[in-house]
Amino acid sequence: MRDHDRDSNPWHTRTRTRVYENPWIRVEHHDVLKPNGDPGIYGLVHYRNHAVGVVPVDPDGFTWLVGQYRYPLERYSWEIPEGGVPAGEDPAVGAMRELKEETGLSAGRMMPIINRVALSNSVSDEQGTLYVAWDLTEGEAAPDDTEELCLCRLPLRDALSMVLSGAITDSLSMLALLRLPLLRDAADTPADLRAALTRGLEPTG
Repeated sequence: MRDHDRDSNPWHTRTRTRVYENPWIRVEHHDVLKPNGDPGIYGLVHYRNHAVGVVPVDPDGFTWLVGQYRYPLERYSWEIPEGGVPAGEDPAVGAMRELKEETGLSAGRMMPIINRVALSNSVSDEQGTLYVAWDLTEGEAAPDDTEELCLCRLPLRDALSMVLSGAITDSLSMLALLRLPLLRDAADTPADLRAALTRGLEPTG
């Protein structure tokens, strides 16, 4: 594709039909003209919420993972605290809320580490933002009625090892945790956060 075509949409949408919707998603059937001009169809899942995920980091370089059974996958999953933020709400505010609800943690400081990620861009428009949080205060968790959660506090190096071994497969969690070594080495990372990341990521022994 030529450079001047990169922002040009080669698809033409002829009709849109809502097939199903609930408070979280809307499924649409589209009749389209494909980039080559032939007629075709496209199924689109529209997400009503913006996805957020948070890596909490304490001064010793430990983080918290949330374990739960994921209904669509029919298996258990270890993840960073994460959830969905309604349209119109600041994702950072929603991320703070999800952190508190799922872990009981409140963060004095938080910063984005990935501003926008497309989670399944061949079939959905879902996008997300990832954060790191520190200066933590522990409290009581208050998960939703759809969540039966298990919390695990562990060193950041162990969480990263779970990503590399395939024990963590959630995309938001993988992206956020793999970002941490780069964040540790970035010149503009706050000194106290850099120190905590260094403690958590450095090898043992």
